[in-house]
Amino acid sequence: MPRTLSIDFVSDVVCPWCIIGLRGLEIALERVRDVATAEIRFHPFELNPAMPPEGENIVEHIGRKYGATPEQSAGTRAMIRERASALGFSMEMTDESRIYNTFDAHRLLHWAGIAGGQQALKHALFAVYFSEGRNPGDRAVLLDAAARAGLDIAEAAQVLDEGRYGEAVRAEEALWQSRGIQSVPAIVVDQRYLISGGQPPEAFEQALREITTAS
Repeated sequence: MPRTLSIDFVSDVVCPWCIIGLRGLEIALERVRDVATAEIRFHPFELNPAMPPEGENIVEHIGRKYGATPEQSAGTRAMIRERASALGFSMEMTDESRIYNTFDAHRLLHWAGIAGGQQALKHALFAVYFSEGRNPGDRAVLLDAAARAGLDIAEAAQVLDEGRYGEAVRAEEALWQSRGIQSVPAIVVDQRYLISGGQPPEAFEQALREITTAS
C-alpha cells in the first residue's frame, strides 16, 4: 500500500527555480505512485519583501542584487527557459520583465490553503507572472488567477481588500526562516527530509523512493 507523504513546499511566486522545482516534484510524484502519494502544502517566502508595488526591471534588479551583467542575466534566463520548457512550463521572461512584490499573492495562497485549491492557485500565479508577464501583486491579476484556480472570486476579493491573513503570512515566513530556510524552493518531506532547489524529476524521484523506504 502506498505511503502518504507530507510535503511542505516553501517558495515565492516570482522565483523561477520554484516553478521548476514544483514541476519536477509533481512529475516525480507521478512516477512513484507505486510506493507513495503526497499532500503538498505551500508556504510563503518573499525574495524581495521591500519591493515597491511598481516593481523593478529584472536586469537592473539582478545586476544590483547579484552583480550580474545584462549578458549574464540573459544567459541565465535562457537556461532557465530551457529547463522549464522541458517540464512543460512556458517561461517568457525578457530584458523588459519586472520583479514584483508578492505579499498579497501569499495572503491569497494562505486563504486557498484553507478554502481548497492552493496548488491550482500556485500554478495560476506562476503562469500569470512567468508566462504572461503580469504583476502578481496587482488585485485584478490576483483575482484572475483565483478564477483560473476555480476559487470563489467574491471571497478572494474580500481577502485582498480586507487585508486578511497578513499576520499569518508573516508568522509563517518567520517560522520557516527560524528553521533555517534562507533560499527557495525548499521542500520538506515528513518534517524531516529537506530537498533544496529546482531539482530535476529524477532527483526528486530518487529522494522520494529513499524516504518511503526509510524506517
